[in-house]
Amino acid sequence: MAQARNVLAKLRAKLRGQGNPSVNKIRRQRALRNGLWRGLPFIRLLLFTVGYLWLLVIPSSRLGQGTYIDENALQPGQVNTNWNWGEVHHADRILEDLEQLRDRNASSDEIALYAVSEFEKYGIPARRQRYSYDTVSGTINGTNAYAVLQSPRASGTEAIVISSSWLSRTGEGDGTLNLRGVSTLLALAGFLKNYSLWAKDLVFVMSDGYLDGMQAWITTYHGETQPNLKAEPLSLQSGVVWTALNIDYPGHSFSHLGLFFEGLNGRLPNQDLMNSVSLIARYTGGVPVLVYDHIDPREDRNQPSLLPSWLPEPIKQNSELQEYASRARNVYRHMNYQARGAASGVHGLFHQFRIDAITLFAVPATGPHGFHALGRILESSLRTCNNLLERLHASFFFYLIVGPGTFMKIGSYLPSAILVGTAMLFTGLGEWVGAGWTFVPSESQARDNEKAGEKATATGSAEAGKWRRRARPVLEPIVIMVLTHILGVMLFCLVKGSWFATNQKVAGPVLFLLFSAVPAVISQVVPSAPAGHASIPSVLKAFNLCFASAVVSITSVLNFSLAAALAVSMGVPLSFSSPSSSTSSSATRAAKYTAYCVLGLGWLVLCPEETRKAVWNWEVLRVWFAPFVCVVYVPLVLQAGLVCLLPS
Repeated sequence: MAQARNVLAKLRAKLRGQGNPSVNKIRRQRALRNGLWRGLPFIRLLLFTVGYLWLLVIPSSRLGQGTYIDENALQPGQVNTNWNWGEVHHADRILEDLEQLRDRNASSDEIALYAVSEFEKYGIPARRQRYSYDTVSGTINGTNAYAVLQSPRASGTEAIVISSSWLSRTGEGDGTLNLRGVSTLLALAGFLKNYSLWAKDLVFVMSDGYLDGMQAWITTYHGETQPNLKAEPLSLQSGVVWTALNIDYPGHSFSHLGLFFEGLNGRLPNQDLMNSVSLIARYTGGVPVLVYDHIDPREDRNQPSLLPSWLPEPIKQNSELQEYASRARNVYRHMNYQARGAASGVHGLFHQFRIDAITLFAVPATGPHGFHALGRILESSLRTCNNLLERLHASFFFYLIVGPGTFMKIGSYLPSAILVGTAMLFTGLGEWVGAGWTFVPSESQARDNEKAGEKATATGSAEAGKWRRRARPVLEPIVIMVLTHILGVMLFCLVKGSWFATNQKVAGPVLFLLFSAVPAVISQVVPSAPAGHASIPSVLKAFNLCFASAVVSITSVLNFSLAAALAVSMGVPLSFSSPSSSTSSSATRAAKYTAYCVLGLGWLVLCPEETRKAVWNWEVLRVWFAPFVCVVYVPLVLQAGLVCLLPS
């Protein structure tokens, strides 16, 4: 025991050092700071490397876990379904009527009137709702039909919505009709009217178009206003909507049931709803479930391989690699929807009002499933939602669905974007500290260097010289940042204008050249920093990286996919922007600046269709992706370009 005390005493004395304890503490802190400063490049490299590798590892089969039901009240698949072949025959008769309306090119009013008449045949009150949107590309008109089946067992303070749009989500609303989805909705309404077990109102909505009709209906239902929307008020009302199921059945029959779940601006439904429907589809309906409409090539040999054809056959047959490719496809599609803030189906419009909703997509095939299986799944799913005593809250709202029955919790994927954001923050702080100090060589070292015709090396030794503080210009970089964000606002106003919509092929290149040239011209009038002060580009880079880091870190919690896209597109490029030295040629500085302009504004020329969709989503659905890109992303990249362009 005494020997152990002696060892501890020696260690304590060695760590504390000899002499005054306070002086030793200051020396240790100074040594720690110096060590961190010297190791800062390695720390940044480590954070970037681990962050980007983590993003690549997300689809790995080593991560993720099986889905499960958190909410005990749901009890999915615990009821006997009553949907039978008589209801299937009824759905077939409705389908024939809808095909006749399609063949004679019936108007939206006629189609909605037919749906209202069918609802009223069942004794369910129904109405039409006309709407119109004023957009830069023209006016969008349509007519919705809806009906409200009052709950016979409750006061109607809560409701479930069952919906189907006239256009299917096939091709993201490319014009494919959703006739069997509408047929299922109308036949289901007549079937459910015969039962008195409902504790919630059932609201049936046949929306016109693809997304625009439901946006008009759900916005009006909640009393919200939209400047460019004119919609008739709803004469039939119900209670607070807790859950919603959207039916999308575009083919003659189907082989799998695909689940779509992304909502506007990156919102996701409570995972319990998806898990319940998935379980019911498999065990009540006998239908295999997919994430989206992705059929695994390992299950269907007719599906194309997910791996490149040039890979050797032994590698292509590797089960781990095949699983990675399958998960990567699901993760990529999820991130594509979520990063753009786009809804993957009509269900996504409900999320903005805190309504958990998903789309049940019947993947077109020659069989073996049809109205019978889909009806049983919907009936059992509605019975499950009917069991709820409160909103879904027990399960996850932040997750990645990497495969059927497999998901990742937020803690498994969030650190990837956070690490990249932290690396950007450390880089920005390093630039800020570096801008506040300058190395002044000693007189003897200066004479020696002058004789040798060399520059002093900033070794920091007492013989070579010493470090001195210098003032850092703050106002000029802040003004530059504010001006670039104002330019971003102007860019957004032009992009969402009618001139850009009608002349996009010409307007895109013109805006690219204009908004690339304006910052470059303004940079010529930026005054140089006074002698003895840090250069403006170095302080601008510090502010730019710190602000970009904050954007990535905050966005990662709200919309991980957008944060991951920002981490990839801005992390390394912004960190590698560097002030040009006095010896750099104008051509070199212009080339660097042009590269950043292409990174920030290239979408104006290279992605015209995506630009058009983003503007439409903003006008009609209030998706924030277009203004975010113009007002946040573009200015941040242009600021990095100005760091390279401005003279140091």
